[in-house]
Amino acid sequence: MLATYKNKRIKRSTEDYIIDFVVAIIVCFVFFVTVYPFWYCIVLSFNEGTDALRGGIYFWPRKFTLENYNAVIGIDYIPTAFMVSVARTLLGTVLCVVFTGLFAFAISHKKLMGRKIYITAMIIIMYFSGGLIPQYMLYKTMGLMNSFWVYIIPNLFSAFNAVIMMNAFREIPDSLEEAAIIDGANDMRVFFQIVFPISMPTMATMALYSGVWHWNTWTDSAFFISNKSLKTLSNVMINLINQSESAAQTMVGNINQSQVTYTAMTLRPAAMIICVIPIAIVYPFLQKHFVKGVMLGSIK
Repeated sequence: MLATYKNKRIKRSTEDYIIDFVVAIIVCFVFFVTVYPFWYCIVLSFNEGTDALRGGIYFWPRKFTLENYNAVIGIDYIPTAFMVSVARTLLGTVLCVVFTGLFAFAISHKKLMGRKIYITAMIIIMYFSGGLIPQYMLYKTMGLMNSFWVYIIPNLFSAFNAVIMMNAFREIPDSLEEAAIIDGANDMRVFFQIVFPISMPTMATMALYSGVWHWNTWTDSAFFISNKSLKTLSNVMINLINQSESAAQTMVGNINQSQVTYTAMTLRPAAMIICVIPIAIVYPFLQKHFVKGVMLGSIK
C-alpha cells in the first residue's frame, strides 16, 4: 500500500506549469537585478581605464588589467588605514558584544531595580539622536578627537542589538542560572560561562552586525579624525570614490603619468571591491549562526 502511494504521481495541470514558469522568470529577474551591479563593478575594476571610457563593457573585461588595484593599493597610507580598520573592527566588535550583552542580560531579569527606566532610555536612543554638533562637542570634551578610541568608546552599546539579546536571554531556563548561583557563581560568571555559550548563535549574529558596521562606517573618521595615520580604510576609499578624475589620479600619485591607463571610472569600483572583500570572506563563517540567532532574538 505504501509502495503504491510513493509510486503514484501527482498530476500537474497546465496552470501549474504556467505559474512555475512565471515564478522562475521573476526569480531570475530579481537575481539578475541584485547581482549584476556588483558583477559590473568587478568587471570594470579589471578593465583598463582608458578603454573603459569607450563604453560597451557589460559582462566581462575587454582589456584585462590589474593596474587599477595596484594603483589603489599603492596609495601610501592604505596599509595604515587597513590596519586601523582591522583593529577597530576586531576590538570594537568584541567590546560591543560583551558590553551590550551584559546590559541585555541585566534587563532580561524582571526583578531588576529600575528596569523600566533602562528600557525606556534604550528605546529613546534607538529613535532619537542629539545631533552632530552636540556629538562633536561631547567628544571634544572627552578628549576623543583625533584618538583611536573615538571609534570604540561611543560604540560600546547598541540598543538594537540589546533588544535582540534581551529576547534571546529570556528563552534560557531560569533553572540554569539558579543552579549556578546555588553553586556559588556570581552574575559575571553566570553570564560568561553559562549564558554566553548557550547564546552563541545570537552572539555570532550580533558580532556580524557590529563587525560589518565598524568596517563600513566612515563618518566618524571623516568628522572626528584629521590625522591621516588614524583614518580608516572606508574613509580613504570614500574620498577616492568622490574625487574627480584629476584629483583621483593625484591621490594615487603615480610617478610616470605618461604610462597611466587607469581613470577615476575604474579606480572607484576597484576601491569598492577592496572594501567589500574582507567582509565577504568573514561572512560565510558566521552565516550558519545568522538565521538561528535572529530567530531566537525575535521571540518575545
